[in-house]
Amino acid sequence: MLIEGTILAGPSFEPIEGRVVVEDGEIQAVEEAEVHSENIVLPAFVNAHTHIGDSIAKEAGAGLSLDELVAPPDGLKHRLLRAASREETVGAMRRSLKLMGDTGTAACVEFREGGVEGVEYIREAAADLPIEPVVLGRETEAAMRESDGFGASGARDGDFDSLRTATREEGKLFGIHAGERDPHDVNPALDLDPDFLVHMVHPEPLHYERLADNEIPVVVCPRSNLVTGVGVPPVRELAERTTVALGTDNVMLNSPSMFREMEFTAKLADVSAREVLRMATRNGAQIAGLDCGLIEAGRPAKLLVLDGDSDNLAGAQDVVRAVVRRAGAADVADVIL
Repeated sequence: MLIEGTILAGPSFEPIEGRVVVEDGEIQAVEEAEVHSENIVLPAFVNAHTHIGDSIAKEAGAGLSLDELVAPPDGLKHRLLRAASREETVGAMRRSLKLMGDTGTAACVEFREGGVEGVEYIREAAADLPIEPVVLGRETEAAMRESDGFGASGARDGDFDSLRTATREEGKLFGIHAGERDPHDVNPALDLDPDFLVHMVHPEPLHYERLADNEIPVVVCPRSNLVTGVGVPPVRELAERTTVALGTDNVMLNSPSMFREMEFTAKLADVSAREVLRMATRNGAQIAGLDCGLIEAGRPAKLLVLDGDSDNLAGAQDVVRAVVRRAGAADVADVIL
């Protein structure tokens, strides 16, 4: 397979005219050449933090506080999840996963409520779809063992020491929410030596030092934080100290669109378009332990092709900036997953 156009290749995403050579699902070569295509070829996205189960309750809970919306065990989302049937939940999750795949998301890191049964739900929802959910079970050690790791709600919600130890012994991912409402749960979360933190809206100077010293990545979800009224993460300051990736968080609050998350982040934070694209692709892949997120020989062929001659993108003077700040689902020409 040959995919031609302007290719955002390698870790710098420097646009080159040419083609990507794909065989058996792997990138064999990236060749510079004169081609006759207006397409833009970039790595498929990795959505580094999702709650796909919330697809059953889109736009529910207007005006509620963060705790009223999502705090376990009796926040609105948890009540709605308990009330929904398996068929309803799996069906809603499948539609969100399909939307993500159709718009260029190769993988998501899913914090999956509902214990072992919840893990089974998303496996069923993702069956035969090209998107790859990296599933972090919640609530029980059994859910961790049945999934790809453990996704902790936050240090203020319980003692996760034993679960952290068990997850490490299994060689699986351990992520935890921290610094979403305030800074008070950040140090206890860092004490667990997690593989990554989620949110970090309220870091303090000591937290920056600990992130840098221990090289702990952070997943930021700016749209979600704005909707819940907790503030916005200091993206530039975090990115200066550690790896930062993007997530769309709860489908209840936001569409699982990496296009929208990139645009919002780029216009909110003092970081370059290339850095934002890296947050939406390679950085998320690194956190999830995946080998995608870059276009270079030897990588899996997880690619997104945009129509560079669409009414939205035609005439762009800076291709990377246009992809990050302007592109959307209507510009998608092809997805190779």
